[in-house]
Amino acid sequence: MTTSLKASDRLSWELATESIVVRIRWFGIAMGYVLALTRTGLHNASAVCAFLALGAGYAALDTAFHRMGEVFLIRWPLFVSSMESIFIALLCYHDTGMDSPFRWYYLLSLICCAIRSRPAVAWTTFGLHCLSLVALAWALGQGRSAWSALPLTVALLAWVTWASSALASLLKATGASLEQANSELELHGADLERRVAERSAALRASQARVIHQEKMAAFGLLAAGIAHEVGNPLAALSSLVQMLQRRGPDPYTAEKLGLADRQLGRIQRTIRELVDFARPASPAMGRVRLAEVVEEVLGVAKYYHRTGDRAITTDVPDDLPAVTAPRDHLTQIILNLVFNAIDATVKGGEIQLIVREEPGRVVLTVRDDGRGIAPADRERLFQPYFTTKPRGTGLGLFVSRQIVEELGGSMDYASEPGRGATFRVVMPAEAAGEARPHLLVAEGVVS
Repeated sequence: MTTSLKASDRLSWELATESIVVRIRWFGIAMGYVLALTRTGLHNASAVCAFLALGAGYAALDTAFHRMGEVFLIRWPLFVSSMESIFIALLCYHDTGMDSPFRWYYLLSLICCAIRSRPAVAWTTFGLHCLSLVALAWALGQGRSAWSALPLTVALLAWVTWASSALASLLKATGASLEQANSELELHGADLERRVAERSAALRASQARVIHQEKMAAFGLLAAGIAHEVGNPLAALSSLVQMLQRRGPDPYTAEKLGLADRQLGRIQRTIRELVDFARPASPAMGRVRLAEVVEEVLGVAKYYHRTGDRAITTDVPDDLPAVTAPRDHLTQIILNLVFNAIDATVKGGEIQLIVREEPGRVVLTVRDDGRGIAPADRERLFQPYFTTKPRGTGLGLFVSRQIVEELGGSMDYASEPGRGATFRVVMPAEAAGEARPHLLVAEGVVS
């Protein structure tokens, strides 16, 4: 990754400097035409204009590559420097010789090379330009006057090479430092966002658990209040029935009193089951038999207003190994799955609860023939407050998975639209007669 970043930074620098180089080239071409068209005494004005046209063509090609996001001849900088040395020498030769203003093009060439390439390439270009100047002076054959201006020109070129290279190196180092600082800042920003997201998720989870606990506590208070208000009249009615039965009524009255006593007992059992279910959940770990938990869950689920229109069947052997978990928590998990299965089906729907022992684990399957889970809802299924029910809280599956994970297990699911969904709950269990943990897998269908 570091190498990739460096390559990206280098390309960004080359494109930025190429923008400057392109402008310098066009400035030189424009000034060259001004010099060629406004001055007299040129050795060969038409040749100067022809070479300027050649330079304009090169500048146009360079510009086209730059607009495509590339640098023309970037891999051959010394070839470009050699061509520029020859190009400038020919301009000076056909202009006015060593005193031609085109000799300052050597400075522009060195500046372009220094900001585009390494210092070593810039100094090599300086050497090529010096050779070009010497060849120009020799070709002109103007005697001492041609050679006398050469040292000052070379000194000026050397100073420009050093200054341009130093400035370009400083800019490159500064740009690299800024890029590194920006990369570190982005990494720190990403890490901060990740931590904020984790803390936010943890906070939402804690809030959801608190809301769920408060809801259950309120339900418990309500159930206790109802049991108290209904229990006293029931006790009085039960006492009256027993008093009448002791008086030795006639057979018809005795039959009706017995029927009333049985119905009163049924109401009392219903209230007792409601109060037992609504009591605060105990986190105490223990060895729990799934057959007992399933029976308790179905005893509560039968009071759900939609249960009566569904067919619920069970197949739970009594000799299954016990599950090591808080009984109340396990009851809550299975009850959530059963309620979801009931809500997922229509009238006449079928729900099956099957428990089987497999090597090292117990498999609980809750299956329905409901509508399944829509693909668009699957990613949000375990998120707090997400529900597809008109009056749902969106906490049942979320809290169930939280409980399973706190017990060292996990929960996942599979679903096909129109064919129900299967939930797998894997958590520690204790094999019969052993102290070592095994796996419990609970599979449930919800929608």
